[in-house]
Amino acid sequence: VQLQASGGGLVQAGDSLRLSCAVSGGTFSSYSVGWFRQAPGNQREWVATIGGGGATTYADSVRGRFTISRDNIRRTLFLQMDSLKPEDTAVYYCNILEFWGQGTLVTVSS
Repeated sequence: VQLQASGGGLVQAGDSLRLSCAVSGGTFSSYSVGWFRQAPGNQREWVATIGGGGATTYADSVRGRFTISRDNIRRTLFLQMDSLKPEDTAVYYCNILEFWGQGTLVTVSS
């Protein structure tokens, strides 16, 4: 299984970004997939998860601002990030089972 994350960039506080994660190999539609992030000097933290049936869960810090979704036909995971804050600055990683993408950097300036 390979995961390729994309969509990061430099934005201002209040802006939006949409991250994508293309998954190749394995059975994508059956498993929960999620996003994690790691800010400089911090441990990696969970952001959001979407189950195979579409149920979603979010960390308190992003609930109401971020939306996780998936396209099982295109085997792609998304993270729509709205109302971004400087504290959202991190490398964002997609995850399925024990597999991780390479990460995409999101930088939010104040």
